[in-house]
Amino acid sequence: MRIDKANDQPYAIIQYIAESAGSIDVALNYLDTLENEISKLASSPYMGSYPRYSTLRKQGYRVLIVARHLVFYKVNENVRQVIVYAVVDARQHYVNLI
Repeated sequence: MRIDKANDQPYAIIQYIAESAGSIDVALNYLDTLENEISKLASSPYMGSYPRYSTLRKQGYRVLIVARHLVFYKVNENVRQVIVYAVVDARQHYVNLI
């Protein structure tokens, strides 16, 4: 599995959660949850659904929902690889972030 520009996004999310919740433990537990769900894509790359925006669907993206966050990824069949492109808050307008 490859994580593209999304590499720093989970850590920004965790930093925000730590500051908001006032607890690094809450943030680290969420990071574990996020990483565990993303790691499942290696063995089940089609477990995510198609995004609701047709523009993203046409580009081949799939989306995995983890709590309040959306993990956008593509499956490269030729090399049997999952590429994560973005991890975003579901409450924000994310189409232009990907």
